[in-house]
Amino acid sequence: MPHSAFRPCIDLHGGVVKQIVGGTLRAENSGAEDGSLRTNFVSQRPPAFYAQLYKDHNLRGGHVIKLGPGNDDAAREALATWPDRLHVGGGITAENAAEWVAAGAEKVIVTSYLFPSCRFSLERLLALERAVGKERLVVDISCRRRDDTWVVAMNRWQDLTDMQVTKESLDLVSAHCSELLIHAADVEGLCQGIDEDLVRALGEWATIPVTYAGGARHRVSNGRVDVTFGSALDIFGGTGVTLDELVEWNNQHVAA
Repeated sequence: MPHSAFRPCIDLHGGVVKQIVGGTLRAENSGAEDGSLRTNFVSQRPPAFYAQLYKDHNLRGGHVIKLGPGNDDAAREALATWPDRLHVGGGITAENAAEWVAAGAEKVIVTSYLFPSCRFSLERLLALERAVGKERLVVDISCRRRDDTWVVAMNRWQDLTDMQVTKESLDLVSAHCSELLIHAADVEGLCQGIDEDLVRALGEWATIPVTYAGGARHRVSNGRVDVTFGSALDIFGGTGVTLDELVEWNNQHVAA
């Protein structure tokens, strides 16, 4: 049976490492805090500290996510600390993707760029594939639950697109990228568990590596979905799980 792996993260907001309740990060306040933004954790340490920590524990494939403007320098700092081992996302386009690979990203993560006017653009996905190659491209399927399905959301999870999360849509995207990163925005950062139905579906549908951001239930996905922890993790002020526990999990279950 395959085994889930832990993927670390560095979420950047205003150039600072933070943990934010996903559904409260609105486009209009993406660069500055206001009453609607809920923040679980603000680090006093620079991004390089976390990149070095992940390097020390050989935690590959971590996600450096730029939440709004003012995060480019912080992201470059993290990438320079562990070149060609971290993935970067936030504002990635076909025009700048290669620049981020040159800055040290192992892979680039694309989200809203694929949905101009909230409509999926296969042409843009193909342009990104040409720019950096399928093997360096990760597609972020951020979604919100609507009744008995999930709809891809963009612009910091506020706007719903025309794409539902189904086996067919995942197969379409997966043909042109090497990994999927899934955010369930309705439960992101709440430390109240995961969307188990979504994780179970991902375990059944995914044909390429997929990471679910925001905790885990290993058995739900039959070990086929990697996981990342944010607000629940001790290095981000959480009490749900420790980094040492996750490192040990990787060492026991993930092949070198």
